[in-house]
Amino acid sequence: MTSSDHAPLNAKHLTITAPSPWVCRFAPLIRQGGDVLDVACGGGRHARYLLHRGHPVTMLDRDVEPVRDLAVDSRAEIIEADLEIGDPLPLEGRRFAAIVVVNYLYRPLLPQLIDHLDQQGVLIYETFARGNERFNRPRNPDHLLKSGELLEIVRERLQVVAYEHGIVDEGVLPGVKQRICAVKTPPAPDRDDGEPEPVRLFSQ
Repeated sequence: MTSSDHAPLNAKHLTITAPSPWVCRFAPLIRQGGDVLDVACGGGRHARYLLHRGHPVTMLDRDVEPVRDLAVDSRAEIIEADLEIGDPLPLEGRRFAAIVVVNYLYRPLLPQLIDHLDQQGVLIYETFARGNERFNRPRNPDHLLKSGELLEIVRERLQVVAYEHGIVDEGVLPGVKQRICAVKTPPAPDRDDGEPEPVRLFSQ
């Protein structure tokens, strides 16, 4: 996150160590042992959680000092990169079983993320939305999702498993949030209407 609008949020975000409940809820959909990309990884709370679940994790951020301690883990890859300077993601030819993004929004990046999902790959995304300006930072509309925006981004590319948009009161960073879990699934082989292969859900 490069905007000064995000600076106070960044500092607070680094103090949070527990993974997002949204990520925890859908982590079981990720292929066992599959590689995960943690975008704008911050302090690495989701990388640490997913490493504990047995996933190799690639962490991307402009500032990777908060996750340097994870470099001793052979399953952890740390890439220092400014995601907002217009360059492609430094992941040419790579595909991931899951991509996790929490509290970060840079719209030009979103189509690229879907391109880097493997078949059956899971996108788990959660960030702030319009209306959040009444509660806390970010307040700049460039950093706030419009109603239904994540649904539009994945339309005809991923199968939506779950979507939410509204006021979240609990947690260290309350506000208006939008979140989605969606899976890259091919058309079901026994259907002639182009509908995707259903995702097997699980008990919460």
